Amino acid sequence: MDFPSQFIAASLAFSEPDNPVPAPYLRKSFTLSEVPAQAALLVGSPGFYELTVNGQRLTKGALAPYLSNPDDFVYFDRYELAGALRPGENVLGLCFGNGLQNNPGGWVWQFHQAPWRGSPRVALRLEWTEPDGNRMAIEGDDTFRTAPSPILYDDLRHGEYYDSRLEMPGWDAPGFDDSGWKPALPVPAPRGTPRLCEAEPITVANTWGPVRVTRLEDGHLYDFGINTAGVCRLRLAGRPGQTITMQLGEHLLDGRLSMRNLTFEGAGYPSDDKVQKNQFICRGGETQTWTPRFTFHGFRHVFVQGMDDQQATPEALTCEALHSALPERGGFECSDETLNKLQLFTRRSTLDNFYYFPTDCPHREKNGWTGDAALSAEHILLNLEAERSFAEWLHNVRKSQRGDGGLPGIVPTARWGYDTGPAWDSVITWLPYYTYLYRGDRAILADNARAILRHLDYLDAKTGADGLLNFGLGDWCPAGRMPSEYKAPLAVVNTLVGMDSCAKASFIFGELGMLAHRSFAESLRESLLAAARLRLLDHSTLEVAGRCQTSQALALHNGLFLPGERSRAFAVLMDIIRRDREFLDVGVIGGRVLFHVLADFGEIDLAVRMIARPEFPSYGWWVARGATTLWEDFKEDLTRPNSQNHHFWGDISHFFIRHLAGIHYNPRRNGRELDIRPRFAASLRYARGWHRAPQGMVRAGWERRSEDEVALAIEVPEGLDGYVAAPAGYVFADGTAFKPLAGGEFSLLRCL
Repeated sequence: MDFPSQFIAASLAFSEPDNPVPAPYLRKSFTLSEVPAQAALLVGSPGFYELTVNGQRLTKGALAPYLSNPDDFVYFDRYELAGALRPGENVLGLCFGNGLQNNPGGWVWQFHQAPWRGSPRVALRLEWTEPDGNRMAIEGDDTFRTAPSPILYDDLRHGEYYDSRLEMPGWDAPGFDDSGWKPALPVPAPRGTPRLCEAEPITVANTWGPVRVTRLEDGHLYDFGINTAGVCRLRLAGRPGQTITMQLGEHLLDGRLSMRNLTFEGAGYPSDDKVQKNQFICRGGETQTWTPRFTFHGFRHVFVQGMDDQQATPEALTCEALHSALPERGGFECSDETLNKLQLFTRRSTLDNFYYFPTDCPHREKNGWTGDAALSAEHILLNLEAERSFAEWLHNVRKSQRGDGGLPGIVPTARWGYDTGPAWDSVITWLPYYTYLYRGDRAILADNARAILRHLDYLDAKTGADGLLNFGLGDWCPAGRMPSEYKAPLAVVNTLVGMDSCAKASFIFGELGMLAHRSFAESLRESLLAAARLRLLDHSTLEVAGRCQTSQALALHNGLFLPGERSRAFAVLMDIIRRDREFLDVGVIGGRVLFHVLADFGEIDLAVRMIARPEFPSYGWWVARGATTLWEDFKEDLTRPNSQNHHFWGDISHFFIRHLAGIHYNPRRNGRELDIRPRFAASLRYARGWHRAPQGMVRAGWERRSEDEVALAIEVPEGLDGYVAAPAGYVFADGTAFKPLAGGEFSLLRCL
């Protein structure tokens, strides 16, 4: 079925914050003598759409079809319609919203100046076969009829305004009189390539009511108990013209909703007051129910104005949590409730920020930050079935790549955010690498190989005269109390991350038989390594420039040291951690590797202690402060926090599953092996993890039976080889430290 080429719109006018244009309705009536055995519809838009057939809503999910730069791709969805059609009159109904076609609320990232801005538009093609075998088709043209919908204004980052007095019951059903409607206007097609969306849809994952409603002097404050992402469903019987305004946020200050962490206060744009704000005008009479269609929000609290006290019941607002429909693939639990909460927070923040692809936060930005996705790729793949969505988003990442190989920090982008540095650009290598590592998908390597090579060319060209990579963003959102001279220099972070990307690229090219490309990746890594050892390493002390947790841990993790140097280099890291009184002092780049390095060198108890301790700064401090999701940073002053729903600190889930439960899937990168290597943290009585590998379910868990005995239970599928290893200080009951991989129960005894 060919993609339709003709787009139609209601007009050429498009919304500005202070000059809104209603979202259009579009309808097409047609007659069938009988229901066809097969009928298929393609519908696409550079913004959003909702589809009905004969009044029945058929849209695949929220915010269809996708979020993309329409100069790169225009996304379509396919529907099988035979079961929705009937003999006689049939009606295709569409309502379409702005999406990224027109997003003035994204002004900080220049979406308000995007070259593709225009009025909402759609293209569609319906095909069916008549009983006599004739192929029939309907495409969007001026025979479609259009009228303004009750959606007065919609913006992805602002919200939605709806006047229910303008509703037209039955507008999308047979028998409706559309003689007063206008013909649709044929408009130019977006410049992007048409593409069928293959990512998981965005669906309602859960619904719940508020845990409390508080009466304030100027409104009502609804608290939904946990931070989340989605929309609020309003239900009330209002007076004609009664206007209900709802502002959604995640932070309270002095008992009131504060939007200071969700707006760019003082940046000079006049519409900040519209951020995450919805408005509903009542028709009056019967009870009405309304849910915004073309936006979503990150929130725990909703400040409602315009409701009478008797209307402000718990039933008046319902939270609808939205995110991509990613099935669960793994998990972790243990005897420490702080760690369990952090696993839950990681799952929440990952899903709250997965809207077709990983976003940085579900409120202030909603951007597909490339570095955030790279940092989270491994824990996402361990916990969730995200590979299809990763592969789809990577089409957009590749399309955004400049001719010199540079990538933007956000995808999609309106030409904003290039040269953010190797730590963010690593997404083009890390997402294919980890997807292949955990799912064995060679196609994702082949699809991205050329873009990876171009990225290495870019890194080569950006290398300074000193042989280092010293540009872009560095160890973002640093935690800790140490002064700036004890932080990771930009050249350390980006040179070491660049080395890692080269190593992963070398492996990818080797798997694809691209030997010349592999040699180039290896030579670039060796060049960066030589420069880093020359300029960033004190060979007498084995201290890395910055003398901080990130510098030392990243150097250990990414291969700066020779094998004979690693023990001394780790001793330096331990000295640094002791200097920092065993508190975190890393940004997100260092935070992703620190705990793995500690575990690899036998310091599992220290790693768990640094994660779980309740004092600032630590993950446990978030728990102690009442967090329900992962936060963007460790910021002691909470009068104006940053985002309180970020996923890029979530690699702790990977740490829990790998090191505490002991599941090391594909450790030698051949797709056929699994090692079980648990570590018995002294503070835990038990730990259990699971992951559904391509070969089947893997489970590993341990529990202390006594001070000197631990029971280990393992479930492994057929088709995997490897070994089970006792942690340091323990042996199996027969006195050995290693066993061939097998399922079952094992007893491990303390041997010291």
